[in-house]
Amino acid sequence: MKDFTVSMALVDYIPVICFAIASFILMMDLYDKMSKWGFACFSSGVVNITIAGALKATYKLLYASGVCDFEALNAMFFPVQSIGFLLGGIGILSVLLKNKSENAFLAVAPPVFRGTFVFVGIMVLGLGIMDTVLSILSVKTKKPALIVLFSLSFVCSLCMGYLSSKDFAEAAMNWIAEGVNVVGQGAFLGGVLLLHKNRLFDLAPNGIEK
Repeated sequence: MKDFTVSMALVDYIPVICFAIASFILMMDLYDKMSKWGFACFSSGVVNITIAGALKATYKLLYASGVCDFEALNAMFFPVQSIGFLLGGIGILSVLLKNKSENAFLAVAPPVFRGTFVFVGIMVLGLGIMDTVLSILSVKTKKPALIVLFSLSFVCSLCMGYLSSKDFAEAAMNWIAEGVNVVGQGAFLGGVLLLHKNRLFDLAPNGIEK
């Protein structure tokens, strides 16, 4: 028996919405800064992340509302989100590498994964790449203070990785995890909004100011 509540499930949508808004802004600002394969990886990655988060929140809402225990929605969360973060991280790297590898082709062989720890590692790696690139772009837009927000986002992702090993059937662990996730994705959204305000879209394709 899992100790989920409707309010808990609704709060779980907040970081999903924050991430979706931040990702949409980044896709607009960085569209012409990425190679074609980079934008394809990034956009598909952030869509995967958003869908995975939304489905997990929906799983909690269905469970808390007494509709059903839709286990498939719960089971697909880590595989879909972790691969999404990896694709997003690889894709955003092309902002810095576009001029060097405009015609490069990325082939990713489908690996075999077992256990959630591997997925957590991939998720943290992908978000780490995204936050690192955005920190570099913060310096290039002469707003190095934004590194604090992207660092906070990454630290929260590390905390989420640790919390994922705990028993999420307990309400207390869910509220803690949701709080950490809201702070992390809120920091991510705040950093992206400030980058956008400081004309991230005016950077040259390789991340150098025009």
